[in-house]
Amino acid sequence: MSEIEIESKDLNLWYGTAQALKEITMAVPTKKVTAIIGPSGCGKSTFIRCINRMNDLIKDCRVTGELLFEGMNIYDRDVDVVTLRKKIGMVFQKPNPFPMSIYDNVAYGPRLHGVKEREELDRIVEVSLKAAALWDEVSEIPDRSALGLSGGQQQRLCIARTLAVEPNVVLFDEPCSALDPISTAKIEDLINNLKRDYTIVIVTHNMQQAARVSDYTAFFLLGEIIEFGKTKQIFEMPDKKSTEDYITGRFG
Repeated sequence: MSEIEIESKDLNLWYGTAQALKEITMAVPTKKVTAIIGPSGCGKSTFIRCINRMNDLIKDCRVTGELLFEGMNIYDRDVDVVTLRKKIGMVFQKPNPFPMSIYDNVAYGPRLHGVKEREELDRIVEVSLKAAALWDEVSEIPDRSALGLSGGQQQRLCIARTLAVEPNVVLFDEPCSALDPISTAKIEDLINNLKRDYTIVIVTHNMQQAARVSDYTAFFLLGEIIEFGKTKQIFEMPDKKSTEDYITGRFG
């Protein structure tokens, strides 16, 4: 396995008295795509929301164990969550562009982090939109409202917005579930290109998508990690019967 970027050790999470994650131990390799699969309610999204501490926003949420990013436990008291989320970006299930121009959506994060020079903002916006495979479609209309874009374009804009603050890791929480097949193919191609520069973790319900885009796959069930390994091995020769049953569609 490649160098490790993120590692969870005996990670547990409760929402009130309900335990959503149980003793999750896994290592996410650097500049690879790691897919997390499993039926609804198995803890996939909860786990990736731990990686950038999005669960902090939920009342009565409690976490034990360790979650290491570049060797540092992100749940240590002295961790700056704003800085953490700059390094670990997230793209959500439904496109959520801000109600402002295409340009201002991408420039939002850099401005928040102190970039003020127009020339530098122009550069960041262009680089980010190119990285998100959107530049050719919007370079002539940067001042137009982002809300006028198609669903697939909006999702790529959200990816550009995430990339604009130069993260190390990008988390994707079912990024294609609201998109048509053509837009989905574009996002998958994009993920394939992005792994040259970023560590990617993607939650997906789509088995074919996980097989197409990921290098490693983790199978979650009822808040536990059942199996983790190279995607080819998980899909072709899983160690656990429950993994095989899920992948072949016997349940889920």
